[in-house]
Amino acid sequence: MTPEILFSLHGKTALVTGGATGIGRMAAEALVRAGARVLITSRKGDACEAVAAQLNELDAPGTAEGFAGDVGSAEGIDSIVSEVRNRTEALDILMNNSGVTWGAPMGQFPHEAWEKVMNVNVAGVFDLTQKLLPMLMASATDGDPARVINVGSVMGEIPMGDGAYSYSASKAAVMHLSKIMAKELAGYNVTVNSLAPGPFVSRMTAFATADEEKRAKVGSDVPLGRVGRDEDIAGCMLFLCGRGGAYVTGAIIPVSGGINVMSGRNIFEKAL
Repeated sequence: MTPEILFSLHGKTALVTGGATGIGRMAAEALVRAGARVLITSRKGDACEAVAAQLNELDAPGTAEGFAGDVGSAEGIDSIVSEVRNRTEALDILMNNSGVTWGAPMGQFPHEAWEKVMNVNVAGVFDLTQKLLPMLMASATDGDPARVINVGSVMGEIPMGDGAYSYSASKAAVMHLSKIMAKELAGYNVTVNSLAPGPFVSRMTAFATADEEKRAKVGSDVPLGRVGRDEDIAGCMLFLCGRGGAYVTGAIIPVSGGINVMSGRNIFEKAL
């Protein structure tokens, strides 16, 4: 039970959607450093290729490849599946990380903010997983199952819309969907787990995490006193994707610094 055995991903092939920035980029680097061949896709193919080149310069045991892909439509998902099949015969790990958000106050939140967000964040997760399922099942064994990691959010766990109503609802749906898929796919030796991140530095959160001063302000409202770091995502990925996580499915991993257990004030506080 050495770290090399528990967390090594040598010989594994992974697909990370939205892997050019933010949490996807953090996960892709972790997988490459653990020895995996990592396919990175997002709508911006040039960015994916650039990140893959950076990861290949790390002198890590794994490798990376980048290509354009859009999970926001059935045609886009079919294109991703075709590209994956052209590049590899085996797929051991799928990280559904691509996501979009939309922010507007109550009373001004547009109807179209629902269709776009739910298409990418929920329908995209489900459809890409089901279409790649034959490849995942082909590489899976009872001792070493294939792994699906879906990225939810702490905003889908606790009621904090903050103007991102469709995003929060979509992430709650992702995490519930992960449990459903975990139940249905366990018999096929495919585990399905979900991350529920709090604030991390990413393009989506740039408005609040772009510089050290903003990150400090955001972190001051997190119980553990900081925003998330690269290693927080890396540790989760290596656990869930490595041998050490082979017996875990249907879990929601709260990578949120304790936001997931924040509650209101003591109801008896004023009486004491």
